[in-house]
Amino acid sequence: MNQFYCRENELRKLNKRYEDDKFECIVIYGRRRVGKTALINEFCKDKPTIFFSALNTTGKENLEALSKSIMSYERTDMESAPEFRSYDAALDELTVLSKEKRIVFVIDEYPYLAKAKPAISAMLQHIIDHKWTESKMYLILCGSSMSFMESQVLGKESPLYGRRTGQFKIEPLDYKETAVFHPNLSVEDNSLIYGITGGVPHYINKLDVKDSVDEALLDNFFDRSSYLYEEPGNLLKQELREPAIYNAIIKAIAEGASRMNDIKLKVGEENSVVSKYLKTLINLGIARKETPITEKPGKKTIYLLADNFFRFWYRFVPVNISAIDSGRITKIYPHAVKQYFSDYMGLIFEKMCQDYLLYYSDNLPIELSEIGQWWGTDPKKKKQIQIDIIGTPVDGNDYIIGSCKYRNEKIGMDELDLIRDYASAFGKGNNYHYYIFSKGGFTDGLLQAQERGEVHLVMLKDLYK
Repeated sequence: MNQFYCRENELRKLNKRYEDDKFECIVIYGRRRVGKTALINEFCKDKPTIFFSALNTTGKENLEALSKSIMSYERTDMESAPEFRSYDAALDELTVLSKEKRIVFVIDEYPYLAKAKPAISAMLQHIIDHKWTESKMYLILCGSSMSFMESQVLGKESPLYGRRTGQFKIEPLDYKETAVFHPNLSVEDNSLIYGITGGVPHYINKLDVKDSVDEALLDNFFDRSSYLYEEPGNLLKQELREPAIYNAIIKAIAEGASRMNDIKLKVGEENSVVSKYLKTLINLGIARKETPITEKPGKKTIYLLADNFFRFWYRFVPVNISAIDSGRITKIYPHAVKQYFSDYMGLIFEKMCQDYLLYYSDNLPIELSEIGQWWGTDPKKKKQIQIDIIGTPVDGNDYIIGSCKYRNEKIGMDELDLIRDYASAFGKGNNYHYYIFSKGGFTDGLLQAQERGEVHLVMLKDLYK
């Protein structure tokens, strides 16, 4: 049985609203598999609940399913449920029930229902305004299609605009929350599990690491019959009409193409096509756009995979497909997969270090406003440079400049000299606080520089303290 972890904050807020006994309309959204339904189930555990999971089908079949949900709440022992004549009749029945006592009514996968019965948002608005506002109804609308939930439920043009009493965007867990699942494993294993699953609870559970991440990957990932092997394909089919082009775009980014032009060349489609598809991938939370921090979007904008699980899959499955099919993968795994982990983890380690500074570090030298990467041209050396971490101040001219190295060897003074150089090319602000993050530790020279107050040194294990 999978345990429920890490959503205490959301759960506390949902329960507090429940105890107030007033009408609530709570919107819960977030990408697929992130744990929305698990959160709702945990919340509903000991409460009178009508749980309706909408289907990707017709309005009539959804009405049948809704009727069943209502009837099984009223009469748990019924073999077959009578069906309501109309959605209005079903909603009226809910009105009667919510007059008697506090009741939680959940519509999971709300976008499916809205597609099958386009008038449903207007119907809900009407019944909320005229009947439910004075009732004890606790309505939860939940959905995975981010763009739909943001525009058609939360957006100004939606009939439901202004009717919600609260909303929760459920994000994947961060690196430290991910480690709660395997407190017995090393920090290196836990960072790798975060790098593979992206902190999505469903994937952490399916990867099912017992003692060894390598073993878990061979059993539950690099195997045609395993759930995680099939997952990206299934998700794309479920969400998108033309998976082939999306597939090509994700693969291009996973292999290192980050600018629009490079992606276009790899995919072999026009700019307009690629940018349209990219927009959808961004809406789904699979890809994201990034601009150097402190600069406006423009020529320097790049595209990355926001989803570690997709990034891992597309980086290691397509190139090893024949080995997976023929069962040779176990034999070649050490040099076809494992030896590239340090390289693969580079970007993920940067994100972990950024999150550490934002959420977990106690004594930062500045009040952080935002944090991100910066890249540009070094005017003196006329070459492209990239700074892993820039932390901008809420006010003042002090900046954090950081470097992240997910390697086994110790990092030395040359790295500090390098980021000092880069800081002068970055050129904003007039006082810099240097941070170097390392998996493999630091040389004596660098440790002495820390004692002199020239740099803050942070080990991988420090991120988990």
